[in-house]
Amino acid sequence: MNISAAVIAAVVSFGVTALLGFVAIPALKRLKFGQTILDIGPAWHKSKEGTPTMGGVMFISGVIIAFAAGIAVMWVQGGIDLAQTGGLKLFNAISAVIMAVCFGFIGFVDDLIKVKKKRNEGLTPNQKIIMQVLVIAAYFASRVTAGDTSTVITFPFLGQLDLWYFYYLIMGLGILYLVNAVNLTDGIDGLCSSVTVVYAVTFLVICSFLGFGEMSIVAAAAAGGCLGFLVWNFHPAKVMMGDTGSMFLGGLVVALGIGTKTEFIMVVCAGVYIWEALSVLIQMTYFKLTGGKRLFKMTPIHHSFEIRGWNEVKIVGVFSLIELLFCSAAAALVYFGML
Repeated sequence: MNISAAVIAAVVSFGVTALLGFVAIPALKRLKFGQTILDIGPAWHKSKEGTPTMGGVMFISGVIIAFAAGIAVMWVQGGIDLAQTGGLKLFNAISAVIMAVCFGFIGFVDDLIKVKKKRNEGLTPNQKIIMQVLVIAAYFASRVTAGDTSTVITFPFLGQLDLWYFYYLIMGLGILYLVNAVNLTDGIDGLCSSVTVVYAVTFLVICSFLGFGEMSIVAAAAAGGCLGFLVWNFHPAKVMMGDTGSMFLGGLVVALGIGTKTEFIMVVCAGVYIWEALSVLIQMTYFKLTGGKRLFKMTPIHHSFEIRGWNEVKIVGVFSLIELLFCSAAAALVYFGML
C-alpha cells in the first residue's frame, strides 16, 4: 500500500468535506432543503425538523476529489502498474467510486422528491429497488467486461468456494441488503458517519495486508470524508446527509469488500449495519405473525435505545465501539486466516 497517497487522500477528503460545510449548509438553507421528520418517529426528533438535508453532497465531493488526488500521487510515485492485475485493481477502485456515486444519485432523487413534496417519503420502495438492481447489474457487467470473472469467495482458514454464476445472484442480493442497511443506520446525529469511519479505516488496514493500493485510496477517502462530515453532523447536527449520503456510503461499503475479494470479511465488518436492518426485518415479521405486537420498542434498533433513555452521543459511541469489535475480528481473520 502507498501510505503517502492514502494519507493525502484522507487529508484532502477531510479538508474538502469540512470546508464545504461553510458553503453547502447555507446554500441548502436558502433552497429550503430541510429534513421532514416522520410522525411515527421519536417525538423529540421533531426538533430536527427543517435541519438542512442532502449534506451527503459534501463528502461525495470530498471523496471524488481525494480519490483523484490519491491516484495521481500513486501514479507519480510509480505505484500503479497497468499491466494485467495492476490495471484490474485500478479499474476496481474506479468502478467502486462510480457505483457509490450511482447509488448516491438514487438517494439524491429520493431526497429531492421529499423536500419538494414536503414529506418523508420520496421514491417508492419498488422504484428504489429497480434503480438499485440496475446499478448492481451495471457494476458486475463492467467488472466482467474488464476481465474480472472470478466467482470465488475466500473463507479464512477454510479455503475457497467457487459459486459459479450463483456468485452474481448472491452478491447482488448482498449489495442490495447492505446498501439499504447503511441507509437505515442513518437515523441519529453522527451515527452512520461514525460507524463508517471505523469500517473504512479497517478496510484501509485490510488493503495494506492484501496489497490493494488503489482500493486503499478509496478507503482512506471514505474515512476522511466521514470525519469531515462529522464536523457538521455530530450532535447537535447542523446538517444531515440524507439518502444522498447514506446510499453513497452504502455503495462504498460494498465496493470495498467486493473490490478486494473479501466478501466474507465484508459481512463480518458490516455487523452494525446488518444488525440495524435485521432488527427492521424481525420487527416486521413478528408484527405480522402476532397480529400487531412488537418485539422491539422501535426499529431500526438505535431508536429502541433512544426510547430507553440513551442520548444520541451515547448511542453513537456504543455502536461505534461495537463496530470496532466486529472490524477487529474481521482484520484478525484476514491477517491470520487469509495471508
